[in-house]
Amino acid sequence: MSKLWGIDLGGTKIEGVVLLSKDNPEILIRKRIDTESDHGYQHVLNRIKSLVDLMADYIGEAPSTLGIGTPGTIDPQTGLLKNSNSQAINKKPFHKDLEALLGIPITIANDANCFALAETKMGIVPEASPKAEVVFGVIMGTGCGGGIVVNGQIINGRHGIGGEWGHNFLDASGGSCYCGKTGCVETIISGPALEKFYEGLTGSKKKLKEIISLARLGEDKGAIQALNRLIHFFGLSISSVINILDPDVIILGGGVGNIDELYTLGFQEVEKHVFNPTLETKVVKPKLGDSAGVFGAAFLTV
Repeated sequence: MSKLWGIDLGGTKIEGVVLLSKDNPEILIRKRIDTESDHGYQHVLNRIKSLVDLMADYIGEAPSTLGIGTPGTIDPQTGLLKNSNSQAINKKPFHKDLEALLGIPITIANDANCFALAETKMGIVPEASPKAEVVFGVIMGTGCGGGIVVNGQIINGRHGIGGEWGHNFLDASGGSCYCGKTGCVETIISGPALEKFYEGLTGSKKKLKEIISLARLGEDKGAIQALNRLIHFFGLSISSVINILDPDVIILGGGVGNIDELYTLGFQEVEKHVFNPTLETKVVKPKLGDSAGVFGAAFLTV
């Protein structure tokens, strides 16, 4: 049996896991350490090596290959890492340098892709749709990301941006996005975007959880408008994904994905806009929680 090694690289934490095998993904060790990215690029590489060495000491063997999930993605044209919120590793030959440091083959994917892969292999997908061929994993939180898995394999795409639905144009009312465009999905239905919308209506700053709670009580007009905005634009944005990919299952991860109305009113709103008389796609909550990223990274090596 070949053990599966995975690393989930975050801006503040690096998490590692070793699974017994792809058919029996028992956790042999799972460990987190601080990223310490403020110490620079080489330090981040060394921190990853330290974590791998620590896990190798624990189980009594070193990895022959390693999967890594990152907040960004490797540009297929340049080989440099891009779009990461961990600035220390952006525009660096991260893949090449880490392989040289560890001396083993490494497979790297965006963290949203790892989320989708983990939920497909050992999460909610085997329960919700055992014969699923196409899975779309959504991260709806501080930002809006996504990952595509087809027949058990991640679709990275020509530019390494497969599944990045959060930077499709949705509506001009979202305003400017950090990516340089205007009206992206992320500027409208991410957590901070909805909080900003509520503040613009009411002059009051509140966290999204509180806004949704107020909307459910039915007395705060601004909160009701914010929830209605989420439902409406969720329907528009997800229906476009369905019209292109036609997935068997869509998994909603991230804090915004915890809002129950997305699975009822949101589903009805999606159904209005799909190019089909009915909507058979399963829209489900994830099963693995914050474990998904590191488990998906481990499955990159299969």
